[in-house]
Amino acid sequence: MTRKLALITGASRGFGAALAEELAAQDWHVIPVARTTGALEELDDRIKARGGAGATLAPMDVTDIDAMRHLCRSIHDRWGGLDLWVNCAIHVPPMTPADHLDPKDWSKTVATGITVPGQLIPFVSPLLQATETGTAVHLDDPNAGKFLGAYAAAKAAQRALFGAWAQETANLGTLRVLRFTPAPMPTATRARFYPGEDRTALTPCRDEALRLIETLG
Repeated sequence: MTRKLALITGASRGFGAALAEELAAQDWHVIPVARTTGALEELDDRIKARGGAGATLAPMDVTDIDAMRHLCRSIHDRWGGLDLWVNCAIHVPPMTPADHLDPKDWSKTVATGITVPGQLIPFVSPLLQATETGTAVHLDDPNAGKFLGAYAAAKAAQRALFGAWAQETANLGTLRVLRFTPAPMPTATRARFYPGEDRTALTPCRDEALRLIETLG
């Protein structure tokens, strides 16, 4: 297979789905991961309608470590390596003061936003290092503030984890670890948090996906 290969965790909608669609349109083969099978199938339909390179759908929960281990092993066995991993998977609980955090929401946020990246990096790193252009991208959001404490904590932990990984690999020349901070986008999650907001002032997910692709070179 001569096409570049991208793994996108958290790709059922929003930025992750837009990125998968735009990469496929630029002749990448994409592996979008999400729990919602129907959303992945709709993404696949859009890719095919645009004549994209194609997708290998991975309908699974990223918190299922055995499933993710099997997926990474399958990528190795089928393609031998991976050119790009973009981690968009995150759980965003309802807005609430820090002293009213629901234990179940906290646990799910930690599991998806902190535990998953820590488990996936050891799986994905060898795949990225097996290619000449292996790149990992952390989708950041440093502006989360009041009433978003759990989400902000998960993003801060990701920032620290990927930042350490970037420093550790900077002089090896085997892969790149990048941080990408998209502009505010009209996603379903944002609409839930900011009802009544003028969404025409927000940046379309497609535009930010294209900006990341341009950043990747």
